Amino acid sequence: MHTLLARLSRYLWPLAVANLLANIGIVVTGGAVRLTGSGLGCPTWPRCTDESYVAHGELGLHGAIEFGNRLLTFVLVAIALLCFLAALGARHRRATQLSLVIGLGIPLQAVIGGITVLTDLNPWIVAGHFLLSMAMIMVCVALLDELRSPDRAAAPRLPRRLAWATLASGWVALYLGTVVTGAGPHAGDTDSPRNGLDPATVSQAHAISVYVLVALTVALLVVAVRGGHQWLARVTGLVLLVEVLQGVLGWVQYWLDLPVALVALHMLGAGLLAAGLARLGLAVLPHASTNEAEADAGTQPHAATHLG
Repeated sequence: MHTLLARLSRYLWPLAVANLLANIGIVVTGGAVRLTGSGLGCPTWPRCTDESYVAHGELGLHGAIEFGNRLLTFVLVAIALLCFLAALGARHRRATQLSLVIGLGIPLQAVIGGITVLTDLNPWIVAGHFLLSMAMIMVCVALLDELRSPDRAAAPRLPRRLAWATLASGWVALYLGTVVTGAGPHAGDTDSPRNGLDPATVSQAHAISVYVLVALTVALLVVAVRGGHQWLARVTGLVLLVEVLQGVLGWVQYWLDLPVALVALHMLGAGLLAAGLARLGLAVLPHASTNEAEADAGTQPHAATHLG
């Protein structure tokens, strides 16, 4: 077992990257379920039907899409388990803890996904399902930051507060995005309930939250550049780019009456935004690349040794 863990530890970094990509990917595939009206393609949970765990021909394309999305959960579990074992093998305490959180979050997500089906895609539960996915993506980014990130001291008070305000504003924008979805035409099934809110009104509220998010990000970028905080400035610049592209995409899809392809890209953008916001929040915190390695009698190499 020790030999297996030692071998897996060499792949800790690619497995951590795979964790992030898989958790962003399942947001997109989950969006495909909703956008194709397949949310109730399997009308119950954990079975697909009352008689079977597997979709059958009578359920058609919608059943195949929903069942396929459920199967992806097992792919995420496998990646998370391998990543956890690799972190154990590297004796990297923080990476082990973060990998465990990711691994435990996946079955929790599956249960909430099941509840959305059992409640006929209640838009508020669907929103919670999506927001938990965003939180999972952020934990995946925290793992990557722990493994490979430049050593840094804590940022001064002003950029640190701006970063936290930006992160909080980002969460508000993500949440209001789910409210817009719950009021719109892509709730996951033609017979699914909407939240009853006026789509134009909640879309305007969502747009305002995005304006606030962009303004805070620009302010943080200016402060980071003027203060010579190169890493923070780089991260903030990338986050700002994602925000602008996501905002443009949001407006275009709104004026084109929410075409499926653009909505799917907007969901991908939400996952990338969550990742960027997590990176931004972490960039103002101190980080030392050697502070989490634990060794047996001082002889076990740190994870960075395996990661190159």
